[in-house]
Amino acid sequence: MEALIPVINKLQDVFNTVGADIIQLPQIAVVGTQSSGKSSVLESLVGRDLLPRGTGVVTRRPLILQLVNVDPGDARKNDDSDREGEEWGKFLHTKNMIYTDFDEIRQEIENETERISGNNKGISDEPIHLKIFSPHVVNLTLVDLPGITKVPVGDQPKDIEVQIRDLILKHISNPNCIILAVTAANTDMATSEALKVAREVDPDGRRTLAVVTKLDLMDAGTDAMDVLMGRVIPVKLGLIGVVNRSQLDINNKKSVTDAIRDEHAFLQKKYPSLANRNGTKYLARTLNRLLMHHIRDCLPELKTRINVLAAQYQSLLSSYGEPVEDQSATLLQLITKFATEYCNTIEGTAKYIETAELCGGARICYIFHETFGRTLESVDPLGGLSTIDILTAIRNATGPRPSLFVPEVSFELLVKKQVKRLEEPSLRCVELVHEEMQRIIQHCSNYSTQELQRFPKLHEAIVEVVTSLLRKRLPITNEMVHNLVAIELAYINTKHPDFADACGVMNNNIEEQRRNRMRELPTVVPRDKAPAGPQGEQDGTGNWRGMLKKGEEAPGSGPGSPLKGAVNLLDVPVPVARKLSSREQRDCEVIERLIKSYFLIVRKNIQDSVPKAVMHFLVNHVKDSLQSELVGQLYKSGLLNDLLTESEDMAQRRKEAADMLQALQKASQVIAEIRETHLW
Repeated sequence: MEALIPVINKLQDVFNTVGADIIQLPQIAVVGTQSSGKSSVLESLVGRDLLPRGTGVVTRRPLILQLVNVDPGDARKNDDSDREGEEWGKFLHTKNMIYTDFDEIRQEIENETERISGNNKGISDEPIHLKIFSPHVVNLTLVDLPGITKVPVGDQPKDIEVQIRDLILKHISNPNCIILAVTAANTDMATSEALKVAREVDPDGRRTLAVVTKLDLMDAGTDAMDVLMGRVIPVKLGLIGVVNRSQLDINNKKSVTDAIRDEHAFLQKKYPSLANRNGTKYLARTLNRLLMHHIRDCLPELKTRINVLAAQYQSLLSSYGEPVEDQSATLLQLITKFATEYCNTIEGTAKYIETAELCGGARICYIFHETFGRTLESVDPLGGLSTIDILTAIRNATGPRPSLFVPEVSFELLVKKQVKRLEEPSLRCVELVHEEMQRIIQHCSNYSTQELQRFPKLHEAIVEVVTSLLRKRLPITNEMVHNLVAIELAYINTKHPDFADACGVMNNNIEEQRRNRMRELPTVVPRDKAPAGPQGEQDGTGNWRGMLKKGEEAPGSGPGSPLKGAVNLLDVPVPVARKLSSREQRDCEVIERLIKSYFLIVRKNIQDSVPKAVMHFLVNHVKDSLQSELVGQLYKSGLLNDLLTESEDMAQRRKEAADMLQALQKASQVIAEIRETHLW
């Protein structure tokens, strides 16, 4: 059991070197109001004067005091052989320097306090670590904390009470900490600030030990019997009374040994029944026993915690990478790795698969078949074409001659206008794929190639090269897609196999139209039944009035018309909503059917060829030339130093992680050395 306290001391030394609070080690924290006798209790435990004394706030930084029991015959470590003395002290901040004069230790504590906290009564939470080696002490680890105050004194900040309270709570909130609550006997226990603070973090009192100081200063006629018996405020770990040296005793250089002897005599005289359960020696033994049992209970959990943290820091250190030795090899390796990850993300074989959203090749596939495909399917083959537009196009295509059949030119003009509408969604498809290729760069930087985060300049250079390559390919791909649409517009292939059915429909319609017209021919013979001579055939379709429907009159021939049978040549036909003749309706239907049929053929071609063009000219080209482009642009001897400059804090973070990992591994080794018998 005795071996457990040195183990914790070793662990404290290990973690103090890296300044870490990540492990909560078992310890004893001394809490009390200002001038309640905390430092005097500690000096009694050590048996020597070693702490700064005086009125007001003296302890302004936490003092971690490790008492190490040594055999009188043991030689001091790292000590010169000509030095005498069986007791000595060492500070962590002075490394291996050894102090045998305890006045020097006190002076060093004062100097170190002023170095950090200044000389204006301010406080600091940075601890001072002191080890005392002596054959007259028991193995203990104690933390002396600043006394609780209420009113700022001198140059102290206005919130000094809050600062000290926060500092005390920081230490005693550790569940592995035993709280030594010091209260003066000449004050009312019910008003004890130390017990109040201890109760906040330890409501059950399972780790609180109360110490009553200044038993000899109580008012005449009063005693602390009820308090020491635990009748006033019960404390589970016990309540121990001690008698400290007065300021006069200290001024007269009264030794701690004499003080302990006088304390024993006082207790025998005033509290004979309780003398064997009070006093400094009993307090030292009790603290030693409590700390050993406490360490025994905390050790298994501590071991687990250290192992978990070691694994975490090992992982963290791996993510920071090793310091760069061979710059050329490192640069080439990083470039190759990025290029491989970029291509793998497109192919879908990357190590880090995105689960939140589609990414890389899967997103490109989605753009091709969902986004682009749906957009094309939503384009109406006859969108933007009204019946009047079609009729106007038919009439414009015939020129000055009236037509017997639907002119083919009108079909070409109209179908080209519709096919042209496919160009915009095709170019938008290229743009979306280009954007996704840009996003893959960020994806590879964040998830796949974490080493790049170490070298911000290299990361920026790689992003710039890939972005430039994509930017270079974008106009080439756009031009190809533009050409695909232009190719479809260049030649309207009415002999396309899929278009044959539509042509058959058109021919049937024309044939039917011709038969209908032939049936209508007799109705155009004049009413006087004059034989149709050569003159009548020259008109092509006979008298134009005969083409009018029954009940319709020729323009200008109505009753009251000044020029019966004359036509106003300045009348320009204006498209108006009107009922179509059967012939006009048939013509429109034929054209609409042909446009729709041919448009679907072209749309199918575009839907197939645009993704192929984008893959060939943009995606595959970038995949194939990415590595050579990166190597050509970046793998230059003049750029090595600049590109492989680590970010400012990366080297620092790597060093901190390495130090912490080393400390954790050493701590794990220290705990592993404890034999199982020591635990119980």
